[in-house]
Amino acid sequence: MHNPLKSGGRLSRVSDGGVALHRVSLLAHGHPVLFNRALCPPSLRFSMMMTTARAPMQSKSLKRSVNRTPPLRISAAPSAGRWDNLSDPPFMKVKRKPAFNVDAFLRSAGAETTIVTYQPTDVIFSQGDASDSVLYIQKGAVKLSVLSHGGKEAVVGMLGPGDFFGERALTGHPVRLEAATATSATTVLIIPKQQMIRLLHDHHALSDRFITYMLARNIRIEADLVDQLFNPIEKRLARTLLLLARYGKPDQTDRVLPRISQETLAEMIGTTRSRVNFFMNKFNKLGFIEYNGGLKVNHSLLTVIVHD
Repeated sequence: MHNPLKSGGRLSRVSDGGVALHRVSLLAHGHPVLFNRALCPPSLRFSMMMTTARAPMQSKSLKRSVNRTPPLRISAAPSAGRWDNLSDPPFMKVKRKPAFNVDAFLRSAGAETTIVTYQPTDVIFSQGDASDSVLYIQKGAVKLSVLSHGGKEAVVGMLGPGDFFGERALTGHPVRLEAATATSATTVLIIPKQQMIRLLHDHHALSDRFITYMLARNIRIEADLVDQLFNPIEKRLARTLLLLARYGKPDQTDRVLPRISQETLAEMIGTTRSRVNFFMNKFNKLGFIEYNGGLKVNHSLLTVIVHD
């Protein structure tokens, strides 16, 4: 029998190393290997038998590798038109819109808008004044209070930067139902009623911000009522101090409060000054508050509210 090992269409007898190299080259191209056992040395027979047995497996592996979609390679240092990881390709990037700046928007709203600065104890408007504008606090603090026919005053709100007040003008109330007084150096932006209505209709970002504020304000009033009806004086005072310090708000906690008298605190929680003085001294001894150039409210005051 002649030697069937072919190379380029002709028979050849080469050394063990040469035949092995040629065999590997043929297998790499997926061609079958034919050999005459009688013409091959023993060492080469075993090597070629093992290679021939593995040939079908290698052929299948080769087909799988050809059909498989090559993986996407990501460059560690992205260049123009590339991205860093698969979770953030260009078509999935979402640019965050900057937060709506109410202050800047209202300041640029038109010539009718007025900016007024008040000193502490200055009256911004009185109970019974014409309700013809909405006001926005740029900086400072404002006290809202109601005066009874008997001359008794009740504080219904303490407002700070970013708060609106006088919004009842938008509902058709002809007069103010409360008084507004500055408790520190305060800058207020005054928007006439008709202009505010037009801005809310024309600018959805402003109307969304205003509605969000009014809903939060309504929730706060309901919580104040529940607090007044069911909580003892100590808890009411602790809650009021934390609210004045803006505890839990997303911006930052003003731990040092603007100057506020014990009489005002008593009016806010519906008690006497002597009871406020008693609990303020207690809070001070326990380290919940500090008097250091102002009234400093510590987060530990929260324990008074959560403790049953």
